[in-house]
Amino acid sequence: MRLVDTSAWIEWIADGPLEARIGSLLPKQSDWLVPTIVQYELSKWLLRNVVASERRQEVIAFSTRCLIVPLTTEIAISASQLGRTHELAAADAIIYASAQAHGADILTCDAHFEALPGVNYLAKKPN
Repeated sequence: MRLVDTSAWIEWIADGPLEARIGSLLPKQSDWLVPTIVQYELSKWLLRNVVASERRQEVIAFSTRCLIVPLTTEIAISASQLGRTHELAAADAIIYASAQAHGADILTCDAHFEALPGVNYLAKKPN
């Protein structure tokens, strides 16, 4: 199982410099975890950056065909502990706790995750 963090989604969707590398690391849809917090962040980014509503709907529809991970009490408690231990912001802690709860690794371009176990970190190239 693999949790694709919002930063990796954005690189993949926006054909960013890491798009090809990310594309080669994406799991099949049945092995792709999508926490609801990632759907929120992704929807927010799409509303801000993608003009075509059809494209926004297509991306969100794709996410709903993956394994959705809701924010449960157990994940929230784990996230609070992981956030404190690893100095993660709330959304990042929820994402990390969601991956751990499902035995998944994380694919990300977010440097906040770089040194954490179970993370496939791809650094963005400087502009």
